Amino acid sequence: MQNTDSTAAGTDAYVIGVDYGTDSVRSLLVNARTGEEVAQAVHYYQRWKTLQYCNPIHNQFRQHPLDYIEGLEATVRKVAQSVPAEQIVGLAVDTTGSTPGPVNEKGVALALTPGFEENPNAMFVLWKDHTALEEAAEVNLKARTWGGEDFTKFEGGIYSSEWFWAKIMHIVREDEAVAQAAHSWMEHCDWMTLLLTGGDLAHFKRSRCAAGHKAMWHESWGGLPIEEFIVHLEPKLAELRGRLYQETYTADEAAGNLSEEWAQRLGLTTNTVVAVGSFDAHAGAVAGEIEAYSMVKVMGTSTCDIVVAPSDEVGGKLVQGICGQVDGSVIPGMLGLEAGQSAFGDLLAWFRQMLEWPLQNVLSSSSVITPEQQAALREEMSSKLIVELTKAAAQVNPEESAVLALDWVNGRRTPDANQGLKGAIMNLTMGTSAPQIFRALVEAICYGSKQIVERFEEEGIPIKQVIGIGGVAKKSDFVMQTLADVLNRPIKIAVSEQAPALGAAMYAAVAAGVQPDVLTAQKAMGSGFAKTYEPNPASVADYQARYEQYQAFGRFVEDITLREGEVAETTLVDEV
Repeated sequence: MQNTDSTAAGTDAYVIGVDYGTDSVRSLLVNARTGEEVAQAVHYYQRWKTLQYCNPIHNQFRQHPLDYIEGLEATVRKVAQSVPAEQIVGLAVDTTGSTPGPVNEKGVALALTPGFEENPNAMFVLWKDHTALEEAAEVNLKARTWGGEDFTKFEGGIYSSEWFWAKIMHIVREDEAVAQAAHSWMEHCDWMTLLLTGGDLAHFKRSRCAAGHKAMWHESWGGLPIEEFIVHLEPKLAELRGRLYQETYTADEAAGNLSEEWAQRLGLTTNTVVAVGSFDAHAGAVAGEIEAYSMVKVMGTSTCDIVVAPSDEVGGKLVQGICGQVDGSVIPGMLGLEAGQSAFGDLLAWFRQMLEWPLQNVLSSSSVITPEQQAALREEMSSKLIVELTKAAAQVNPEESAVLALDWVNGRRTPDANQGLKGAIMNLTMGTSAPQIFRALVEAICYGSKQIVERFEEEGIPIKQVIGIGGVAKKSDFVMQTLADVLNRPIKIAVSEQAPALGAAMYAAVAAGVQPDVLTAQKAMGSGFAKTYEPNPASVADYQARYEQYQAFGRFVEDITLREGEVAETTLVDEV
C-alpha cells in the first residue's frame, strides 16, 4: 500500500494530521522526516455553532456527520495546496471519544440516509452527551452481578455514560427506527477512516484505543465482551456484537489508501496511506513526547490525562476508577492508561456564559444602537471577558476569599466516574466578587487534576513528570501556574499549537513507512517544549489546605447525590 518512491530516504515526504475537536476540525501538514509544520487550517462546525440537534438541559449533545465531512474537505484541501500532492504520503484522523454513531450495512452514517437526516438519534453521540446515565448504572450493576467475567475491570471498574455501550443502549431503547436501521455502530475516528478509504465495513480495521478504553475490548477475553453478556445488557443488541469486530489495530498501522473519490475531493492521490484512527488525547500525548510514567494533560473543554508504562512493569495491576488501561493504545508496545475531567475549560466557559446573559438578552432589546452594532459589541465584550476576569482573579488574595467550588458541572470522569454529580459553590457572601468566583473555579479544576495524580500513585503508577498540551495550556499562564502550585510539580508545555494533529501526523508517518515506529517518529518530528511552570513554594501549603477543604466539600455533595440515587438503584436491582 505504501508509495515506496515517496517514502525513500532523501525524498520529500509529507503527512497530514486531521484533528476533530468538540467545536472544530483542524488539519496540519507536516514534514514526515523533520516535523516541520508547513500549513494548518481550521473549520468550525456550522450546525454545532447553533447547537442544532442538542438539548443541553437534558445533557444531549449530537453532531451531524455533514459537519465532519465539510470540515474535512475545507481543511485538508487548504493545507494540501502547500506541496505537490504526490509528496503527501500519509494521513491520519483523531477525534473526540467516545463519540459513536449508527451506520448501515455499507458503513454510511444513518444521518446521511433518507428519513434520518434530522434525527438526533441517527447522529454521532458526542463524548459529553450524558443521556445514558441510567444505562451506565445498569452496565455497572449487571457487570458485577451477572455471574461471569467483570468486563469493566480494565476500564477502571466503573463504566461511564460517556462511553460506547451505554450510549448505544440508550439510543436503541429510545428510538425503534434507529434500532432497526442500524446495522452497526462506529466510533467517530473509525467512521472517518472508513469514509476516506472506502473499505469494506466487515473487514475494516477498528481503533485499538477506542475499543479498549470505551467498548470493553480486551485480549484476555478474546475481544469484545461475549454475546451472552451483551444480550444480558440489552436484548435488542443480540445481533450487534457479531456485526462489530473482534480484532483491533494500533494507530501506527495502515488502514488502507485514499479512495479515488476522496483523493479527488481532497486534492491528493490514491497513493496516500490512511492510518488507523485514534482519539485526540492519545495522539496529543504522542506529540507531547510522552514517555514511561509521564502524564500528558490534554487541556481543552475537558481534560484527558494520558500515562504510558511498560506492560511488564505494570503486570496484572488494575488501576481503579480511571478510563481504562490498554496495551498499545497510545504507543505500541506500552500500556496506555487514561483518566480525565469532564469539564475543564468548559467550567470557565460556563461562567463566562452566565456573565454574558445581559449581552445576549438585554442588549438585544436596546433601541439606541443598531443590530449590527449590538453584534459587534457582544463579540468584543465576550472576547475580553475571560482575559479581564483572569487578570482580576490573579490579584485576589486567597486569604481574603473563602469561596470554594467543585468542578463537576458536567459530572466526574475520574477518579471513579459519576456523571450524575453536579457542580457546587460554597462560602458566598454579599462581598463575593466575580473574580473571586472565577478564581475558585480555576482552583477547582486544578484540585480535580490533583485527585487524578494521587489516584495513579495510590495504585502504584508513579507520575514522574507532567506535560501540558491543548488550548488552556498554551493560553493561560494563570491556570497553568495555579495547576503547578496545586500539584506541587513542574509542568512542561509543548511547543505545538496543534498537538493532537501533530500526533496524528506522527502516526501517519509510521503507517506510510517514512518513520519505522512511533518512538522514532516522536524524536524526529517532536517540536519540544515552550516553557516550564515551576511551583511557587509560598503557595503550595495554602493550596494543600484548600485542597483538603475541596475534598471534604466533594464528599458532602457526593453523599447527598448517592442518597438521592439509592431509590433509583433499588428500583434497578428489582428490575434486574
